Amino acid sequence: MTPTTAPAGTVPPGPADPVDMAAMRADPLAFVTRMNREYGDVTSHVGDGERVYMLHRPDLARHVLKDNVARYTKVNTPDDAMLRPLLGNGLLTSDGDEWARQRRLCAPAFRRTAVTAFDTIITEETQALLDRWRTAPDSGAALPVDHHLTSLTLAILTRAVLGVDLGSAGEGFGRAVDAANLFMGHYVPDPDPDPEDTALRRKGYVQARAFLQLVARTVIASRRATGPAAAHQGTLMDTMIGELTDVELRDQVLTLIMAGHETTAKTLTWTLHLLDRHPAEAALIRTELDTVLAGRTPTAADLPDLVHCRRAIEEAMRLYPPVWLISRRSTGPDLIDGYEIPAGALVCVSQWVLHRHPDHWDRPDDYVPARFTAPDLPSHLYLPFGGGERTCIGRHFALVEAVLVLATLLQQADLTLEPGFPVEPEALVTLRPKHGMRMKVTPR
Repeated sequence: MTPTTAPAGTVPPGPADPVDMAAMRADPLAFVTRMNREYGDVTSHVGDGERVYMLHRPDLARHVLKDNVARYTKVNTPDDAMLRPLLGNGLLTSDGDEWARQRRLCAPAFRRTAVTAFDTIITEETQALLDRWRTAPDSGAALPVDHHLTSLTLAILTRAVLGVDLGSAGEGFGRAVDAANLFMGHYVPDPDPDPEDTALRRKGYVQARAFLQLVARTVIASRRATGPAAAHQGTLMDTMIGELTDVELRDQVLTLIMAGHETTAKTLTWTLHLLDRHPAEAALIRTELDTVLAGRTPTAADLPDLVHCRRAIEEAMRLYPPVWLISRRSTGPDLIDGYEIPAGALVCVSQWVLHRHPDHWDRPDDYVPARFTAPDLPSHLYLPFGGGERTCIGRHFALVEAVLVLATLLQQADLTLEPGFPVEPEALVTLRPKHGMRMKVTPR
């Protein structure tokens, strides 16, 4: 595709009038798609009193997220406004030198060589979930699989990275995360068009935030008082306890837990749904599992051979990216594709649009895992973990976890959607199934 440039000083195309923010918030995925389809790869619109610039081409996304990253910040973006009150100044919300310090502290725990050592924890927790499904009193009934996967990825994350078993607190933590996401994902500035509805969500959010912070403080206090168990020595928690203040530690623990389990749970939920809708793809995975594993538990050593599992997950993250929008604030004037971007402007990149852009993907709305057999993708076209220097620190852990969880589940069970159950993506902080995902689990 040959980039076009606009005369300097012109405003990118977009709606002539300010957008209806209530309508946009009701269906943000349709809004960002329409902006690209109707107005092109660089667009702008006025919303909530300011002009917002949107970039729908991979080279432009790379410009903001990587090549010219020093001119853009997360500070004072909608992402910052939603996340900072809950997570404080952790790795997701910090900026500049403080972010770089936190990144260096956490990076060793998420290197490829480090995360493969978590394979036993991943499969143990997944097997425990399968056992609970098998022995449930209502065995055979449809289950809220999305909730169960959230509890599973939370248990894996806290054991592997923090060396902590949340036990029965895990389910409460998952419900609190749901309440927090519901409020943050429907964030609206003043004046609030529906103050009563917002007040109810805010009450749930305040209670959820208090519970999440209590859990984080309890985990930290327990580890400081007793020290790490021998099996968990050398975890990231140990490193952070030695380097961070109490407030910094609380913020980092919350950030790692929130960011580290929610996105993987949603990726697995969407993958199971898509495989149910595409039985031929599910059959390829089951044949692969029977051949590679021959009935034994998968390990990290099997990852290179579980190619159909990995492709199924990668394609699910294309169609349903866990994070569907990235926002940045320009710190100085910039020129993007011939358009002048003023200092302080809000600039957004939507993975939902990039991942389904008809100029870059064949059959963009179809589930085709084979497209990831040997992908030759333009830089910053596929961004399930973000892009540039702020690419998700846990991306290797997430992929190892997702592949091993999927392999363990499908080795032992068939999962089918409850007949008539509605499945609709909802763009909150993460891209979630609006009504959950109720599936029947049948032993293989």
